Amino acid sequence: MDKTHTTHTDIVNRLKRADGHLRRIVAMIEEGRPCVEVAQQLHAVEKAISQAKKTFVHDHIDYCLTGSVERKRDARDLVKEFKEISKYL
Repeated sequence: MDKTHTTHTDIVNRLKRADGHLRRIVAMIEEGRPCVEVAQQLHAVEKAISQAKKTFVHDHIDYCLTGSVERKRDARDLVKEFKEISKYL
């Protein structure tokens, strides 16, 4: 089984963009930019990271758990893993 899920490249790219955006927000604060502008940009980064996390968790459910079902893994183990990963949604 390939270790890289189909969405990992997209998620990494999103997180790299968010990282650059976050660095820009730090600069905005240091420059004394208006608080409303900074808050707006913080909100945008928060949403981007939240979406990346959601995509990552859903990908795990689709890729790992579905594959485990196909390999006839014990249902109790699958439910336990689902509960563990879904708490991050």
